[in-house]
Amino acid sequence: GLKELTLSANPGITSKGWGRLAIAVAHSSQLRVLNLDYNPLGDQVAGMLAVAVASSRTLEVLDLEGTGLTNQSAQTLLDMVENYPTALRTLILAENNISPELQQQISDLLSEGEEEEETEVHEVTAREKNPWICQNNSSSQMVLMTSGLGDSLLAETEM
Repeated sequence: GLKELTLSANPGITSKGWGRLAIAVAHSSQLRVLNLDYNPLGDQVAGMLAVAVASSRTLEVLDLEGTGLTNQSAQTLLDMVENYPTALRTLILAENNISPELQQQISDLLSEGEEEEETEVHEVTAREKNPWICQNNSSSQMVLMTSGLGDSLLAETEM
């Protein structure tokens, strides 16, 4: 399947086209890298993409360099990174009208996600090597195993 998609500098794509792409990204099971740099996206399309990224279990890199985003878009992306556990590890926002403070906040949150993931991997590996470690506390093991985006998004969707 498609793991990397580059649609850099495509000014002819309409809002409807970007909306369809956002839906496809949200439902993609393998897309890991999405390069949309130097497209006139603006805040509305960035909002759609934030929802798509929050829904994606696999997207790790999103390049939005030079796409006409503002602090409004950055705040939406910050809220997404803050409130939804995504696979996203790299978000490129250079050459947009976004404050350095907002960019730094997003970067810090993405970095925290990497640290948490590494800790979780070590805990899972320790359990696999020593399955007796968590026998008395299976509920905490269950939380670690099911704390992915899909569960939280499904719960929110079903409300």
